[in-house]
Amino acid sequence: MSSSDAGVARPVANTSIPVKKILGRNPGPMTGPGTNSYLIGRNKLALLDPGPKDDAQFESFMQAIGDGSLEYIFITHTHADHSPGALKLKEATGATLVGLPAPPVVGHDKTFAPEREWQDGEIIQCGEGDDGFSVQLIYTPGHVSNHICYLLQEEQLLFTGDHVLQGTTPVILPPDGDMSAYLDSLTRLQDLSLRALAPGHGNIMTEPQAEIAKLIAHRLKREKKIVDKLAMLGQCDMDKLVHAVYDDVAAHLIPWAKKTLLAHLIKLERDKVVSSVGDTWLLIQA
Repeated sequence: MSSSDAGVARPVANTSIPVKKILGRNPGPMTGPGTNSYLIGRNKLALLDPGPKDDAQFESFMQAIGDGSLEYIFITHTHADHSPGALKLKEATGATLVGLPAPPVVGHDKTFAPEREWQDGEIIQCGEGDDGFSVQLIYTPGHVSNHICYLLQEEQLLFTGDHVLQGTTPVILPPDGDMSAYLDSLTRLQDLSLRALAPGHGNIMTEPQAEIAKLIAHRLKREKKIVDKLAMLGQCDMDKLVHAVYDDVAAHLIPWAKKTLLAHLIKLERDKVVSSVGDTWLLIQA
């Protein structure tokens, strides 16, 4: 899909439970073509991640819903490109909001208020019989603390939000985001039987376990590079370290790389591999 497809509901795969992807109208350096929203079901429907508050996109959702009944709105996390569109959609349809409240940090959508306290592993049944499907909540903190992936059980299709992205790696955003939690959450997905991943940005991935393993390997390789660069540079500040560790990324991405670098350093400090001294970092264990 390109940004010209924004607002158009298109089937994502040959599935027995209909799943349509509706591209957001918010292309950008961090969102790619835009945020992916997904409409699931035939008559009793669920919509995942309605994205930013946008009147034109709201009309696209209502057109895609048509004569169906929107029963649930699933939110993977409360960043501004994923959840703010939920409130108006709920008011229009009466759908139940599913997700976790926004953490008390900058950058989250405080308008999102889930109906109740949803639990890790909980299974939500939408519709019944041939019109029904079941979605399991998989708690996956790391990118942020309130991230959830949603497993469409009948199709073994996992909606990954920003936990696993197609063609890029998510930024880990401390203090709310946590690298140790992120790696643990990825490892947890390796225990699931999956046929495909439906990310918050990018295209459907049909080799899910290979993608997850590649992402874990990438993060561990980056962690090793941090250790190697600190061994070579000695005690240094974040600005010097980020350019050494992320010498393979475009200059405009360095501010975001610095956030993920900090997440790695916090993990390594917890693992007693590095130590912070004022605004600098040094290696204490090779």
